[in-house]
Amino acid sequence: MRVYRELFIDGEWRAADGPSHVAYSARTGEPVAEVPEAAPAMVDAAVRAAARALPQWAATAHVDRAALIERVADALADRADEIAAAVTEEVGMPLRLSQRLQAAAPVEAWRANARYAASLEEERRIARSRIVREPVGVVVAITPWNYPLHQITAKIAAALAAGATVVVKPSEIAPTSAFILAECVAKAGLPAGVFNLLTGAGPTVGESLVRHPLAAMVSFTGSTAAGIRVAEIAAGGMKRITLELGGKSASIVLEGADLAKAVKATLASCMLNSGQTCNALTRLVVPRGRLGEVAELLRAAIATYRIGDPLDAATRLGPLASAEQAQRVRQTIAAARAAGAPVMAEATPPDGLPGGYYVAPIVFGPVDDFASSLVQDEIFGPVLVVQPHDGEDDAVALANCTRYGLAAAVWAVDADAAMRVARRLRAGQVDCNGAAFNPEAPFGGFGLSGLGRENGPLGLDGFLETKSVQMP
Repeated sequence: MRVYRELFIDGEWRAADGPSHVAYSARTGEPVAEVPEAAPAMVDAAVRAAARALPQWAATAHVDRAALIERVADALADRADEIAAAVTEEVGMPLRLSQRLQAAAPVEAWRANARYAASLEEERRIARSRIVREPVGVVVAITPWNYPLHQITAKIAAALAAGATVVVKPSEIAPTSAFILAECVAKAGLPAGVFNLLTGAGPTVGESLVRHPLAAMVSFTGSTAAGIRVAEIAAGGMKRITLELGGKSASIVLEGADLAKAVKATLASCMLNSGQTCNALTRLVVPRGRLGEVAELLRAAIATYRIGDPLDAATRLGPLASAEQAQRVRQTIAAARAAGAPVMAEATPPDGLPGGYYVAPIVFGPVDDFASSLVQDEIFGPVLVVQPHDGEDDAVALANCTRYGLAAAVWAVDADAAMRVARRLRAGQVDCNGAAFNPEAPFGGFGLSGLGRENGPLGLDGFLETKSVQMP
């Protein structure tokens, strides 16, 4: 078990006394890491360190900032195998996927932000005015457990590229990759105070960071309920906020689309990371007359999902990240069964699994009641819901029937038809006919899915303030 007794503040590791949090293996349920609860004095020290470092970092030449960010990427790349193994242990994602999504993808995102830093335009003219963009200030980043390094990177790599300084609080459920990152930051030689790492619970350390008077911006990813709490506290200090919250994303299949391809891809999206993905496609909206074919396709596809130890190369579906998360998902499934929701397809875990947090995938449907909890509430587990539609207008209405709006997909006979429907959807990202996720496009949602955007050049813009300077 990794035991961390120090936190990274002002360019050095400082001892943290007091209570601690234990992270447990998703695959075995055994303790794998222990991290400290940052005391109020350490919270204050971290934010003040970031504030002191801000003027120098903001004034650093773009090319020099870019070079340091690139060095962080190099250091992370050297430890990619260690990062992937740690995230697999803590979160449960199969190792072969962690290597690509939990380790390699963040490295590439750091490199992309180095490019954005090098090409950042801080000034332009509109008539007689100079429009100047400046770093927002000290950024507090509060990040989740499902894609730990990925979500930290989306926030702090962009903030650093913009010239802001940061204090990051990762989830105590999956903390190891954040400590590896802090070690990589130290190795890369970023100036003291530019990056600071604290750990602790959201209601204590997280809320203290959001309230700190020297914090200019809060970037949060997590549940909608927690995001609303963050927004309420941040509003008291008129802080800038970016919130990336929950989703209940629909995959619309229109008449004439490739049904087999749409069903396979939607199920894969829903089951990625055992359903612990905010933009997972968790609702499959299909023509009512094709329900029989859809059921056959889903039964065949779900049978290919081998459930097991995420360290086993043959495993396709690992455990959930925690006992609490597994219990919530199991309770949701049990409640849906008890309410009479029809089951269209399901799998059974094999015997002999280690004592982790395994939940078998299940597909409910057809579900005609758009007010059903299965349709309206984010489950964050391997649960897909099939909703029948009666034409394009009905499909759009069903897709837009929740309070969320993070992602969606459209499957149509051609690109023009898919685009026509995509324009009608209240969602921050829409995939048409199986188009791949673009990490350089802005990511974020409508409604209860959050505020603001992350990723790519537009994500970096969120960490900049705009000033208009009128010239004679």
